[in-house]
Amino acid sequence: MSRFYATLSFFILILFFLTNDLYAQNILQKALRSDSEKIKKVMDNPEGYELQIIYTQIIRTKNNKVTFKDFTFNLNNNHYFYPASTVKFPIAIMALEKLNTIPNTSINSQFTIDGNPNTYRFSEEITKIFAVSDNEGSNNLFEFIGYDYLNNGMIAKGIKPFRINHRLSTANSGSKTIKAITLIKEDQSKMVFPSYSCQKYAPLTLSRIKKGTGYLYNDTLVKEPFDFSEKNYFPLESMHNTLKRIVFPNNFKESERFHITEKDREFILFSMQNLPKNAGYDAEEYYDGYCKFFMFGDTKENIPTSIKIYNKVGDAYGTLTDCAYIVDSDKNIEFMVSATLLVNKDGIFNDNVYEYDEIGFPFFAELGRQLYLLNDKDISKQAKKIGSSER
Repeated sequence: MSRFYATLSFFILILFFLTNDLYAQNILQKALRSDSEKIKKVMDNPEGYELQIIYTQIIRTKNNKVTFKDFTFNLNNNHYFYPASTVKFPIAIMALEKLNTIPNTSINSQFTIDGNPNTYRFSEEITKIFAVSDNEGSNNLFEFIGYDYLNNGMIAKGIKPFRINHRLSTANSGSKTIKAITLIKEDQSKMVFPSYSCQKYAPLTLSRIKKGTGYLYNDTLVKEPFDFSEKNYFPLESMHNTLKRIVFPNNFKESERFHITEKDREFILFSMQNLPKNAGYDAEEYYDGYCKFFMFGDTKENIPTSIKIYNKVGDAYGTLTDCAYIVDSDKNIEFMVSATLLVNKDGIFNDNVYEYDEIGFPFFAELGRQLYLLNDKDISKQAKKIGSSER
């Protein structure tokens, strides 16, 4: 009889996990099958919008251990999309990892670039990166890291494919010469990193590496596809795995983690969820959803204080991307979602004519809201089951 109950318990457990997995899968599927026009516009032609999505169900045990269950839509590392400012996410983390190898330094340490008298503080550059996606802050940290340290470091942690090949929105962005850095330590002593040059990387050979039918160059239309083969490469899966490691480092082997202090990790997380107004920016220009595409990308309303979105967005060349860990402390909701899509109806790049407001932002916002509501419904169902079983 005891063997019977043991076998029965085993099958019940298996059924529970299968049902749980199926429901989680249904959450993403249900969200994408929403009647909302904001979703349907994209889902009527997901290939045309080059849509890719990863949704992660976060499962916590009684002793608060975390496991992940990933569900995807059209995910393909070989299908290239331009990552834009999402690359600032690993740049911020890896800057702190390199800084952590140098004694007598902290996130409040400062540095100068190429002998310029302007000083930059690591904590301030990181704050700018996440609050308003500041390009200069990212480029400054990049000069401290360099190509090889960044690219090799990410790949060594198992975050691949990954390749940063240029800075963002600056002259000569692809230069392989890393500028000289003077690091000012806590005791005000200085450490100089001389300028050096890296080898040029081979062009990317990926599907969809050439896009559209033309592009503007010096205000002249070039009638051929835009070539992204020498651009940055940070596919959605690598992005999502970066997020997992910074939010839940204990779920990974030591060799797969970012080697930063717990204080540094907490600062990164704080910066990721911090809103522009709380970072000192004008709330009218930099509204709450300015860098929060999921749930709030189509509104200028304030984000409820119970909802925290730990994320990094990117938008350029008609491509919108967001990688987010979304938490509502009041409703006990938490999940991860990363997505990217292309909105470039005329097929011309560099013309600044993209359907961000008409299609892109509404899709991201509604997808986030649908996932949030479906997670809320899931919590309610589980609560009812627990309540009835205890009775």
